Amino acid sequence: MHSERKKILQSLIFPSALILLLWVIRIGEMISHLDLGVLGVYPRHAFGLIGILTSPLIHENLKHLFANTIPLFVLGSTLFYFYKEISFRVFFIIYFLTGLAVWAGAREAYHIGASGVIYGLASFLFFSGIFRKAVNLLAITMLVTFLYGSMVWGIFPELFPEQNISWESHFWGLVIGLILAFYYRKQGPQRKIYEWENEDTDNDKENILDNSGTAQNGVEIKYHIKKNNPE
Repeated sequence: MHSERKKILQSLIFPSALILLLWVIRIGEMISHLDLGVLGVYPRHAFGLIGILTSPLIHENLKHLFANTIPLFVLGSTLFYFYKEISFRVFFIIYFLTGLAVWAGAREAYHIGASGVIYGLASFLFFSGIFRKAVNLLAITMLVTFLYGSMVWGIFPELFPEQNISWESHFWGLVIGLILAFYYRKQGPQRKIYEWENEDTDNDKENILDNSGTAQNGVEIKYHIKKNNPE
């Protein structure tokens, strides 16, 4: 019980620290009357490269930040709890590759906010359960679908023409999360193999015949072939 509580608390540390940083930055903007939107990703311009590092930390307003806070905490904590061994790698690859993809292929505008990272985390958690075929991880897949399944509509810009949404961040986050789920499918938690599965495999092996017609368990099997004589 103590170790489980410790594991849960450890999984909350990084997402909580990140969210605290986001709120400190946003409140600092408000107090100092600064607009840090220029630190977003600006595609295909050298000055926009800084946004690959800084854009997920910048939000337009409190509503924007609050909308990203809860899913970032839930999905981030889930990643660090169930995929502890690869959690940092997955998180930072999503973080930087999403920004890089937006810089390379998005509209010319400042792209800010952590939504690309959130889409990447949701995509990774969703597809990891499918690729690994583990019951507990498939449960996470279903939970992500239930809580954030509607996020998929965020990659279709024609559905929200009046809103200033970086659908490119959503799209690339989703794609990168999918790729990482496949790439890391053999690392981290795996499907539990039950004893009866191993027993079935052993039985199958014992029933394989060698070329001499003798089963591997040492039992000789004789074949009788009846030839039809021509009348």
